[in-house]
Amino acid sequence: MKRLFVLAMVCLMALPAFSQAKKPSIMFVPSNAWCKEKGYGSTVDVNGVEQFVPNYTAALEDTELLPVLAELNGLMADQGFPALNMQATMNMINRRRAEEAALQTKAGNQAMTNDLRELRNQAKADIMIYVTWSINRIGPNRSATYTLDGQDPYTGMSVTTVTGTGTPTNSVATPVLLKEAVNANMPLFCDRLQAHFDDMFENGRSVSLQIRVVENNPMGIDLESEMGDEYKELREIIEDWVYENTQSHRYNLSDDSEVHMNFVEVRIPIYDDRGRAQDARAWARGLIHHLRSEPYSIEAVKLDSPGLGEAVLYLGEK
Repeated sequence: MKRLFVLAMVCLMALPAFSQAKKPSIMFVPSNAWCKEKGYGSTVDVNGVEQFVPNYTAALEDTELLPVLAELNGLMADQGFPALNMQATMNMINRRRAEEAALQTKAGNQAMTNDLRELRNQAKADIMIYVTWSINRIGPNRSATYTLDGQDPYTGMSVTTVTGTGTPTNSVATPVLLKEAVNANMPLFCDRLQAHFDDMFENGRSVSLQIRVVENNPMGIDLESEMGDEYKELREIIEDWVYENTQSHRYNLSDDSEVHMNFVEVRIPIYDDRGRAQDARAWARGLIHHLRSEPYSIEAVKLDSPGLGEAVLYLGEK
């Protein structure tokens, strides 16, 4: 009987831990479709392909957007999900832009960036939720049609999408119409977000790592160069480090040669050893430190990070 009592007490003590499972951080952002319809952005040529680039600073001046984001953030808070504030994050970005306006790249050109990339990099939300909505009018009644697309900002992959239309009613503000329409599907939507985050927590966040050897580098090395006490090829040294520093040793070396290695589906811990959110750049710094240390002493290593989930190391360049 005593053993049963102790077991019951242990189970009761464990219940709070299960009920307080860690939630992913999220941020609601107006979708490209909504921004394009409203004229908040521009189309640019990227390697011969036209792409729409949203202007979130302009979008935040829209009288509907902030109340809509506030209602959606409130719905997520009711479900226990911490919602990051888009407006506050964009304000921080714009302040930094103003301070760095005079800075230029080594080539003498002003550094190129865009709102979406900077918002992702600054917020580092676990999941970005892109919201699209429109208002339907039938006589005196109005209803909201919406789409919520939850995406992993590290990979750009869609986690879950829900869409629907609310019940027609009259004399209700747009944010309230949208809240009422979304509310019905919110539990299912949140369950899917949580499932994705739980998978990341257990199996790691998916990122990519590219290794590039600079032509005619001063060290005269490539990925077939033998180094260290065991005279391993450099490609083997790098792959050993990736193996040891991925969650459950999960990664895929898609292709490699004497001058490049492409790692995809690299599962890294979502938090570092100090509990901070970890992106591909932060994780790859560990590899740089490893290569610069004895017995390899490869000082000329440059790190580039096009996005949260991408890291590129150039060997032979600083």
